[in-house]
Amino acid sequence: MSEVLTRHLLVRGHVQGVGYRNYIAYKAGVLGILGWVRNRSDGGVEAVVQGTAEAVAEIIRCAERGPRAARVDRVEVADATGEFQDFIVKF
Repeated sequence: MSEVLTRHLLVRGHVQGVGYRNYIAYKAGVLGILGWVRNRSDGGVEAVVQGTAEAVAEIIRCAERGPRAARVDRVEVADATGEFQDFIVKF
């Protein structure tokens, strides 16, 4: 059985108003990731992602690319905790 990891992502760049949250939610669904994503008042996006080590590594790679209209300057990754039943876009 693969280890389950939980990570907090803080994404900086031009990531609001470009479909970034929906992009991450779609990728999370494909990868079987649980957690959430939301816009921040400082213009960034943050997410908590939970899944297998392989899935978490892939969602982090997706976060670093973002959708076509986004410009991701950096993604800060930290350990996180929590228990999730699904993946939601918070407003």
